[in-house]
Amino acid sequence: MKIGLLSDTHGFLDPAVFDYFKSVDEIWHAGDIGNDVVESLANFKPLIAVFGNIDDKSITTQFPEDYRRTIEGVDCWMTHIAGAPPNYNPRVRKILQQHTPQVLICGHSHILRVRRDPAFNNMLYINPGAAGHHGFHHMRTIVRFEIAAGTVSHMEVIDLGKRGALKQ
Repeated sequence: MKIGLLSDTHGFLDPAVFDYFKSVDEIWHAGDIGNDVVESLANFKPLIAVFGNIDDKSITTQFPEDYRRTIEGVDCWMTHIAGAPPNYNPRVRKILQQHTPQVLICGHSHILRVRRDPAFNNMLYINPGAAGHHGFHHMRTIVRFEIAAGTVSHMEVIDLGKRGALKQ
């Protein structure tokens, strides 16, 4: 299963995303989607998403706060606001202590971060950074990876260019 992951589009979708995600099986959006992005992504590939703190009722009624699924033997959990290792927010920390996934995906911070957390069974933490223009980040990023036979592999960070500019 090939996954294209993005977050924090805030209503802006760089056309380059379609090129980078043409070979993926599903697109996952880790929240702060913004209007108009949902339809474009869903018309392109199957879309899995969670809502973020800026999303309005049209998105919060369409997508959940949390999405958890086992894919190819890998337990994945996606939520918008999680914090980051080792400083998870209290809600997320409680869930991690009760039932740690193999992969935790979130957004919100606009900070690209992919790392293992040894405090939670070496869980893979993925925040794809921000793909939109709104926010304090300097570079826009998305992530691509594969899940197969109980492992996550072929992790790629894709640079979409500076905030405020389109990839050439």
